[in-house]
Amino acid sequence: MKYVVVTGGVVSGLGKGVTASSIGVVLKACGLRVTSIKIDPYLNTDAGTMSPFEHGEVFVLDDGGEVDLDLGNYERFLDVTLTRDNNITTGKIYQSVIDKERRGDYLGKTVQVVPHITDAIQDWIERVATVPVDGSNLSADVCVIELGGVVGDIESSPFVEALRQFQFRVGQDSFCLVHVSLVPVLGATGEQKTKPTQHSVKDLRALGLMPNLLACRSSKPLQQSVKEKLMQFCHVPAEQILNIYDVPNIWHVPLLLRDQKAHLAILKQLNLSFHIDPALEEWTARAELCDSLSVPVKIAMVGKYTGLSDSYLSVIKALVHASLACSRKLCVEWVAATDLENSAKIEQPAVYAAAWETLKNVDGILVPGGFGDRGVQGKILAAKFARENKVPYLGVCLGMQIAVIEFCRTVLKLESADSTEFNVDTPHPCVIFMPEVSKTHMGGTMRLGSRKTYFTTSDCITANLYKLQGHQGSGGAFYVEERHRHRYEVNPDIVGRLEAAGLHFFGKDETGMRMEILELPEHPYFVGVQFHPEFKSRPGKPAPVFLGFIQAASGGLPNAHGHNSGSPACCGNGHSMANGVASETVNGSV
Repeated sequence: MKYVVVTGGVVSGLGKGVTASSIGVVLKACGLRVTSIKIDPYLNTDAGTMSPFEHGEVFVLDDGGEVDLDLGNYERFLDVTLTRDNNITTGKIYQSVIDKERRGDYLGKTVQVVPHITDAIQDWIERVATVPVDGSNLSADVCVIELGGVVGDIESSPFVEALRQFQFRVGQDSFCLVHVSLVPVLGATGEQKTKPTQHSVKDLRALGLMPNLLACRSSKPLQQSVKEKLMQFCHVPAEQILNIYDVPNIWHVPLLLRDQKAHLAILKQLNLSFHIDPALEEWTARAELCDSLSVPVKIAMVGKYTGLSDSYLSVIKALVHASLACSRKLCVEWVAATDLENSAKIEQPAVYAAAWETLKNVDGILVPGGFGDRGVQGKILAAKFARENKVPYLGVCLGMQIAVIEFCRTVLKLESADSTEFNVDTPHPCVIFMPEVSKTHMGGTMRLGSRKTYFTTSDCITANLYKLQGHQGSGGAFYVEERHRHRYEVNPDIVGRLEAAGLHFFGKDETGMRMEILELPEHPYFVGVQFHPEFKSRPGKPAPVFLGFIQAASGGLPNAHGHNSGSPACCGNGHSMANGVASETVNGSV
């Protein structure tokens, strides 16, 4: 097993995750099998209880692991299926060591950070690196490890020390360190400054780690004199100083690494005799197509966490993938759900008017998942607007429950209908707490991970969208497997009344009692799903319900038999590398 470790310096948010993922893409394109590990130095056991405002979205894996959003990047870039153990946290490591101590595994020894914590980190890495992730049942050739945070952070010290020891455990020809740093431009002179990177490398070397490659983030390509200065003061050969400058869309990053021969430098350090050029034709075509798109599709994202786009990162990526497949340039209009509510009309009339003006001028409305009652009434109003005005609507998780609440209130005339999440005493509970979920513990207690959804009919929009992607049933039953993360579900006692009024549930769990997919057949595209299809969306294989949503929003409406009335052909709002920080732009993203 070979290991590529990616660390960061100067500031956080440089794009270590994108760099690590892109390195994996280039190595995979050379014919190697690649897996990934993300190290997060925080004390939380996992990301499940962390606020999206604090840490971005919580990414959910097939095994139910609630992990850092960078694992979503790894899965999308490398097209692999990771496990919860691919995300190492301080909490997990300390918990495992304390559990061993309580069992008496250390035979009375004093348990210390060195060697017990550092050994536990190294053992964890070696164990997880051998787990197959690409469906081949074969272990990877290379494991790319990203160390979160910035070198020098107090909380990451045990991990840095563990990695220092690890290079000797596995051998120098099995260990390659890539250090991502910032080369800023200060003042009006436009001079690229190397001093931050010099000090960052100095700190890294003082901790016992010597970078084999430097990945320098900058707004523009590095000048040759800057590279020479970095070579002189950072003790890294010029050909091993990579420059990841700002690009139009994120699909260019692996191409940048290929063009700078990063794969050759890494393969040489790892003593691997692969001498083929990376096969990145598909990436090149995707990047060029993304740059050339001009026909927009405007999607309103009506949510609670619109102040931080990373809160809905996978949803944005899924929209991008679908838009690319439809040859549309994605334009995401962020609408804070609270701005649509009647209270905003009184307190902030200008904001209220602007929010509704935006909503009325989009091609589709998406209500993503979320928790808590803030903004719920605004989401209900958005669902009502979409339903009554035939605007394509996609509700994910909470967004599906919102559609049910709105339909109960407006169509069934149950004005007090609500979810027990928002009103425990509602006389018409149309969304209820799932009986198997804990009411006392929050972490890891939801309905999590990959679950089967069985279609009650093959003659509906969602079934045909899945069939067009090659999904097949088993034993006469047509089902799909998608990832879930929820505590509440549609009340099965009210399903009969909803269906009699025209809102149909075409997807259910294996018991037939838990609603998974809803459609409004008389609407061009009104779909709600209890699961999170965005977590399994890939650049070349967009999530089916997102693809149907963008098709409908682009004017090519899928009918119940899976045919399109038009032929829309996207790219979207994603991350670009700007000013040393990954920022949202209207361009492509993985």
